Amino acid sequence: MDLIDTLPVAVIGAGPVGLAAAAHLIRRGIPVKVYEAGATVAAHVRDWGHVRLFSPWKYNTDEAARALLETHGWRAPPGDAMPTGSELFEAYLNPLAETPEMAAVIETRARVEAITRLGADKVSSAGRQARPFVLAVSTGDGTTRRDLARAIVDASGTWTSPNPLGAGGIPAEGEAEHADHIAYGIPDVNGRDRGTYAGKAVLVVGAGHSAANVLLDLARLAEREPRTTILWATRGANLMRVYGGGRADQLPARGELGANLRTLVESGRIALVSGFGTTAVGSRDGRLVVSGETQDGIREIGPVDRIVAATGQRPDLALTRELRLDLDPWLESAKALGPLIDPNLHSCGSVPPHGHRELAHPEPGFYTVGIKSYGRAPTFLMLTGYEQARSVAAAIAGDLASADDIHLVLPETGVCSAPPAASDGQPSSACCGGPAPVDADACCAADADAKARRGEGCGCGTATVRVREKVTEPAGCC
Repeated sequence: MDLIDTLPVAVIGAGPVGLAAAAHLIRRGIPVKVYEAGATVAAHVRDWGHVRLFSPWKYNTDEAARALLETHGWRAPPGDAMPTGSELFEAYLNPLAETPEMAAVIETRARVEAITRLGADKVSSAGRQARPFVLAVSTGDGTTRRDLARAIVDASGTWTSPNPLGAGGIPAEGEAEHADHIAYGIPDVNGRDRGTYAGKAVLVVGAGHSAANVLLDLARLAEREPRTTILWATRGANLMRVYGGGRADQLPARGELGANLRTLVESGRIALVSGFGTTAVGSRDGRLVVSGETQDGIREIGPVDRIVAATGQRPDLALTRELRLDLDPWLESAKALGPLIDPNLHSCGSVPPHGHRELAHPEPGFYTVGIKSYGRAPTFLMLTGYEQARSVAAAIAGDLASADDIHLVLPETGVCSAPPAASDGQPSSACCGGPAPVDADACCAADADAKARRGEGCGCGTATVRVREKVTEPAGCC
């Protein structure tokens, strides 16, 4: 037996998808080692523990993980209840990590700093596939060691790599100098961070679900602290993706999130500045002033006391610099997923079923799963990650029949892409729900059916839609 065959599979990250991958590997009798940089499993989830998920429990647990838990007497929470991040940790992820099978393979405070092949950098080709992976692991005691692995499942996520405020993808001028007054992600404005935001003027930058959660939390804070004022800046002018599909959303809480946000904006409780690309952060009389490009030239927002940058995250590519990865050129996602999840074209999480083949790379034995597989795209659902983990574990085990038998039906948003502009320059009506059929190229099911009948259907029109470099006519795909 070769050395590489005696080594464990390394799973990087002990969040929901990383733990699911480990559970599937354990079920198949494959040695596994899970590396978690945080002090506990699911450290990223705990960071946003105050946020309630818009998907219920039935979408947030993995089948192999549930089976393992149930052998130790665990009972699943009610399937239709929607947990907070803290509840997801306390009721599911932590009990899973504490099972004897999982506890034996998880190491916390173990940060994987870099990955390479034993004795071969990125350039070397000779005998590459036969060489084990080498992980540079820094530990809680300040030391660094080298571990070997036969394969790697990178489920490290993107939470600790936030995008900057700067609309061009690099920090805005003055962003670093004013970092003490800028929060990234989803601060707990009604809990541990309340004192920082109560009674203050707060600017939220971003147009995704994270921004929506922060804005709604701030609105609740303002009800108790009337001096709290809320400003919201978005780079885009079309807010359909964050406002959502309302009642057409198959996850009602997600539809309600967007509907409530829209109501707050239209009522004037949140002051919205859309079409604003942040370029600089400055100070005036001890407060912050934010400058940005608009269609009418440079504009200022402020003064404000605090800024929340809910601008999304990006993958940490330094980790895999010495590996041969195949990434989408602008999303930095797994390349095969890029055209299906591009936020320039799609505003929902509806993706055709995919598994190990789409998540693999030219580096044999290396897979990217979880939200990191989506790169900079913001539409990932946990359910997607669980099916990714199942397929990848099957592929590592050599069970390609199971690995290729992908079953993934995602709950639709009711908003499947930015609608084409009508003749008056305003967005035309949004569309439909229903999971996308495999051959529908990210269209809604209702649209695909309408096309098959040559009918008008929901959102079916005659405009041309540009999908990356490919142009298809007629469009009508929403």
